[in-house]
Amino acid sequence: MSTVSHPRKPGPSSGSQGQRLWCAQCQTDEYLIIESIDTLRPPRMGLVDVAYTCVECDFFYAHTASVGDVAVVLNRPGQRSGVLQFGGNYLHCGEPMTMAGSQQRSIHATLSTELTGEGPLEVYLRTRVLHCSCGFQMEIPD
Repeated sequence: MSTVSHPRKPGPSSGSQGQRLWCAQCQTDEYLIIESIDTLRPPRMGLVDVAYTCVECDFFYAHTASVGDVAVVLNRPGQRSGVLQFGGNYLHCGEPMTMAGSQQRSIHATLSTELTGEGPLEVYLRTRVLHCSCGFQMEIPD
């Protein structure tokens, strides 16, 4: 009788009290892409908050997992992701993105469809522009 878990079947996490990264729809972990990794609050040794998407069925998951289980998915050959949020940093092409500037954006919303003489509601949002050495850049709320 074998006590080794099947590598493609859900089971307990390799860390204490973390859930295994798994797509319940596809019944595999083969198509997972890590979206973000963050520390638990309060921190717990060997565990992180992780968010990921299954690129086969487009289901999204977020839960506590062991660092080892997250590393298994991140270290797969051919593993690609657009932007990975790791704590307060954003990674693209496997490297941290650098801040290329900040701006203040205005968002307008119409209050009414009838003419009342009042102008549109204005909301201001501070943003920062992040840049990757490959030329990719994105603007996120500050």
